[in-house]
Amino acid sequence: MTRLRNELVLEKWKDGETASSHNGALSTNGTSLFSYGLKIGHRSKSGATIVGDFTSPGGDFHSMTTSCHVGKARGVADHTMHPVVFTNSEFKQDED
Repeated sequence: MTRLRNELVLEKWKDGETASSHNGALSTNGTSLFSYGLKIGHRSKSGATIVGDFTSPGGDFHSMTTSCHVGKARGVADHTMHPVVFTNSEFKQDED
């Protein structure tokens, strides 16, 4: 897998493609978006993208880098969810 800039990883996520950043910190399998292994985003079968607000103001801070990843993802995502709602959303209808 080619290593990409974060912005390109986010574009690939929006398009439902697999990608990883130059250092592997931000990655996607085409459905889920990960920051250091923490799932921060989900792409539904319909193509809608949702990001969990894993930032200090969002109420679930993990790291400065993850907050930066969330901020960039928020810029391309269709929806942003409170981290508790995001974590407890199973997205089952999309993973069958």
